[in-house]
Amino acid sequence: MRDYSTNRIDLRSDTVTQPTPSMRSAMNAAPVGDDVLGDDPTVSHLEKRIAQMCGKEAGLFVPSGTMSNAIALRAHTSPGDEIITAKNSHIYIYEGGGYAALCGASIALVDVYGGLMRPEDVGLAIRKQAGSLSHYPDGTLVCVENTSNRGGGACYQQETLDQIAAVAKANDCATHMDGARIFNAVAATSTPLDRMVRDYDSVSICFSKGLGAPVGSVLVGSQAFITRAHRWRKMFGGGMRQAGILAAACSYALDHHVERLAEDHVRAKTLANAINQFDGFSVDMDTVETNMVYFESKMPALEVLERLSEQSIDVLDVKPNVCRIVVHLHVTDEDVQRIIEIFSTLEH
Repeated sequence: MRDYSTNRIDLRSDTVTQPTPSMRSAMNAAPVGDDVLGDDPTVSHLEKRIAQMCGKEAGLFVPSGTMSNAIALRAHTSPGDEIITAKNSHIYIYEGGGYAALCGASIALVDVYGGLMRPEDVGLAIRKQAGSLSHYPDGTLVCVENTSNRGGGACYQQETLDQIAAVAKANDCATHMDGARIFNAVAATSTPLDRMVRDYDSVSICFSKGLGAPVGSVLVGSQAFITRAHRWRKMFGGGMRQAGILAAACSYALDHHVERLAEDHVRAKTLANAINQFDGFSVDMDTVETNMVYFESKMPALEVLERLSEQSIDVLDVKPNVCRIVVHLHVTDEDVQRIIEIFSTLEH
């Protein structure tokens, strides 16, 4: 599915997706109001719908996944607290140090295996000031990212999610799930969304990645939590006025772009298997569960980027010899075959 004119295959991220013609029509027809005043019906409908899908009491529409995480972190913590998360988490790597600047919190990083945290390591990372002569900060929030971006798109098993949440609760920590690509995790594991997030106090869900909307995330949780979050959205400048135009795209995505995520996963697996066979490239196939393929190359990543770009294929470099491919709704089966053919010309 590619509804716009281009001769390039853009695999840098699933954030490069553009609204389909039908999504644009839904946006154009959306009834709107002033959401800061609480009277945009399309926004309210989306917030309630996502909250119900997650088994939570309320939702809050915000411009981006980064803002959604930032609001959640701020609503859960106080200055001087410590946040526990994976060393490869989006919250730590890709959000500009917001946990420090906006929350005044420190961060405890947990090692990952197969791109994911283990419950026992989460427990070891939680520190409390009590009994430490006040040397330690109070660990008060455990954050899990599902799927794990820098984990290669890997998904947590439900048992692991439950165990991490239990460890957090046993240590008086709140739990937040960065579910930027949570519908990919749902598709890959066949776990119902409300079951996946059952034991998590808040969840951030992004619509501008695999679901193909242009803008928007929804943060869900208890009514009391969302009331606190609403205040921080205001303070962070995230209140939007006639935002129903954007929320309509998200609702359209829920109706039309969720089930098709499995197609992206199949295409990613096809690419990963092929690339892994070529001399000079390797893929950790155990992490290829969703729409991402991280591949290591003998040649420098920047050279790979340049040579692929000359063939109208765009990928992202993440380490000196590692690149990332992300499959999305604009990548077709024909594109996959073209990509494989071009990779075959890059063999050492």
